[in-house]
Amino acid sequence: MTAAPWAPNYPIRTARLELRPHLESDLDDLVPFHSDPEVTRYIPWPTRNREETRLALAAKLDKGTVAAEGEWLILAIAHTAENRVIGEVLLKRISDADGVGELGYALARSHQGLGLASEAAEAMLVLAFDEFALERVIARIDEPNLASRRMIARLGFVEEDRIEPNIAAGETEVLVHYSLRKSAAPS
Repeated sequence: MTAAPWAPNYPIRTARLELRPHLESDLDDLVPFHSDPEVTRYIPWPTRNREETRLALAAKLDKGTVAAEGEWLILAIAHTAENRVIGEVLLKRISDADGVGELGYALARSHQGLGLASEAAEAMLVLAFDEFALERVIARIDEPNLASRRMIARLGFVEEDRIEPNIAAGETEVLVHYSLRKSAAPS
């Protein structure tokens, strides 16, 4: 496991994307998908208006470096041809001792189904396994989110277990836990 901090060299470029820390100027690009109930349906944060998105963005401005367990690396997904932010990709530092991280992502509905989430996730997995020396990355996906579950499976993740909802806590969906070991990651 790479010692803290996790501090990638930015920007991280893929064929169509640039992953980088958020900027204050990202607000106008974030509002459309933060306020879209179809995008936020399976994300553990609520649908947000412009002011709520601005506050969430302010909290993400320093998330381009991770110093300790429990912190998220939160990056903007910028579409290079369009020169705008179309989503976010995250990697949580869960356990230094066990070398475990967690992957997350959100993508504007207008850019879903084009392989862009996979492209961003693959770049984060390269960071996780090659740069941060993680041994395993997990993903937690609501059972009805079939598109996300299919994408994770294409990346090589395997289902580990299912967590039934805690109805008393207001949970309504079964949460499916997936895992990808470094030894099984695509190269």
